[in-house]
Amino acid sequence: MEWNLIYKIFGLLFFSELAYFKVADRLNIIDKPNKRSSHERITLLGGGVVFYFGVLLYSIWFNVPYHWYFSGLTLIAGISFLDDIRPIPSKIRLVFHFAAMMLMFQEWGLFSGTPLWYILAGLIFCTGIINAYNFMDGINGLTGVYSFVIILVLEYINTQIVHFIDSAYLGTVLISLAVFIFFNFRKNAKCFAGDVGSVGIAFIILFALGKLILVTKDPSYLIVLAVYGVDTILTIVHRIMLKENILEAHRKHAYQLMANELKMPHVLVSSIYAAVQALIIAGYFIFTDFRWLYFACVIAVLSIAYVIFMRKYFKIHVKAMEAKQSHS
Repeated sequence: MEWNLIYKIFGLLFFSELAYFKVADRLNIIDKPNKRSSHERITLLGGGVVFYFGVLLYSIWFNVPYHWYFSGLTLIAGISFLDDIRPIPSKIRLVFHFAAMMLMFQEWGLFSGTPLWYILAGLIFCTGIINAYNFMDGINGLTGVYSFVIILVLEYINTQIVHFIDSAYLGTVLISLAVFIFFNFRKNAKCFAGDVGSVGIAFIILFALGKLILVTKDPSYLIVLAVYGVDTILTIVHRIMLKENILEAHRKHAYQLMANELKMPHVLVSSIYAAVQALIIAGYFIFTDFRWLYFACVIAVLSIAYVIFMRKYFKIHVKAMEAKQSHS
């Protein structure tokens, strides 16, 4: 992608984001702090709509026929945006998520001789990834910088290792992430991604990652989601052990404890998550001949680190929540 084109796309997306801010401000699309939040200021919600704008611009500008995928993205981003404005029952959202996944599966070509159980398993797995990505969107900068690392790595793989997707697609997504990071990666964020952003970028990443895995027949590339995956899965296990409703909002992720109980700056926590994921991926390329052993070691090390961290700091979270309840 030429620099002149990059500047044009950045400019269009930047001003599209500014235009959205005016709409969100007028329609009162905001996020108000509550006892489950990791922020203390009323902030515009749905700034992650710029990711959808980016793919829309790509579809118009480059005219690459990812029609089924784009229809799925429109469906899942649309219901997520409505959920940002007014809460929608989880069952309805799940129906839209499944429908969007089926459209993406059609784009991947999975309905040509693929066993039904394979499709059903993929549907559940992909929906789980998208919801996990949504769970991890809780502090300034995290969704933006973590996603930027993943897309940057996918672009490297696409240009240097194996071509699996149109490079302009990944380039446009990177630009949309840069725009969002400009407004979100700061102490006092101008906007939050909202469900339209976190769910949307998860769907965007999943589409590219799925194409890579299908082309190479190598699921080990899922390592690009290792940090998010371990934090999400072990937090769910932890909450089940505490006999909590895992569908209710909470502040028990490791990144939330860092930001809330340890008072670490949001941008620092986000940078740590992105940097750890980047280092893991760098190691993956170094030890590519032993990638599955490396994958297992990474998951083991991250899991042990998570358990040690929680054993040391979770009691601070419990005391903080008890103090909040006593003052409410």
